[in-house]
Amino acid sequence: YLQNSACIHQIHHLASSVLLLTYLSLSIAFGWNSILSIKMRAKVLIRFLPLIVATLFVVTSAGNFYQDFEITWGDGRAKILENGQSLSLSLDKASGSGFRSKYEYLFAKIDMQLKLVPGNSAGTVTTYYLSSLGPTHDEIDFEFLGNLSGDPYTLHTNVFTQGKGNREQQFHLWFDPTKDFHTYSILWNPQSIIFSVDGSPIREFKNLETKGVNFPKNQPMRIYSSLWDAENWATRGGLVKTDWSQAPFTATYRNFNAQVCVWTSSGSSCSSNKSPSSSSTQSWLSESLDSNGIAKVHWAQKNYMIYNYCTDTKRFPQGPPFECLA
Repeated sequence: YLQNSACIHQIHHLASSVLLLTYLSLSIAFGWNSILSIKMRAKVLIRFLPLIVATLFVVTSAGNFYQDFEITWGDGRAKILENGQSLSLSLDKASGSGFRSKYEYLFAKIDMQLKLVPGNSAGTVTTYYLSSLGPTHDEIDFEFLGNLSGDPYTLHTNVFTQGKGNREQQFHLWFDPTKDFHTYSILWNPQSIIFSVDGSPIREFKNLETKGVNFPKNQPMRIYSSLWDAENWATRGGLVKTDWSQAPFTATYRNFNAQVCVWTSSGSSCSSNKSPSSSSTQSWLSESLDSNGIAKVHWAQKNYMIYNYCTDTKRFPQGPPFECLA
């Protein structure tokens, strides 16, 4: 289930140590001696083994792009650099480029640092999102819509559940995202989805299934990223076209970090732990916004939000979707 061979090697050592300590502890607790049969000892150890293994399944990755991702398109325009510590995507008139995670996740807390296309980036879109596949897919989006030199980027967020999106919230960032790297984070757990910028939450989508609102919790998703041309809609509704004399356009990614429940054919790697909040390594699985986090969301939305589907009466003349009222 784990991200790389080094991690697997470390877990093997950890598991062996834990089993040895467990054996010694049980020997003391049960008063084992040389007379007690090996068969009886094995039965007791097997009984306790799931409790041991359950603590080892959440994967924490201080990512390496060679180990965690694969380039999916772009014919050489996507490049892994610095021995896997960074990755660049390029766009020219012939093609854009993209990559995806090697593994699927069912719940994740992920951070990625991006430096976006500088200068006249009008018409370009840089993406970083989670998505499953198919017509009823789930998706959690960060999209960065380019603009003319000197004009701000638009940060576009959206949540799809069962193939239905239309939950756009857009922001102008309070810094220039082309001058330096900034951290964009997605927390996706059974309770909520939280979008954050440089550690400050800007949006929360809560699990309101009890109120009839679908929530992504059953379909494993991969991380996807791409840089592509969307001049028909990306900048001022398509009025500003891509200036190809500025190509190639380049965006750079680095410092990927993740705490994830990896999905395999046998299920989620977190499913064996019945009580996620009991483990510090799994606390993100029950994390939600506190009063300070809610205040930060309100600050970002009050000062930097430029579009909110919840207040678009033309799209929703009968009233906003239910999650907007909760």
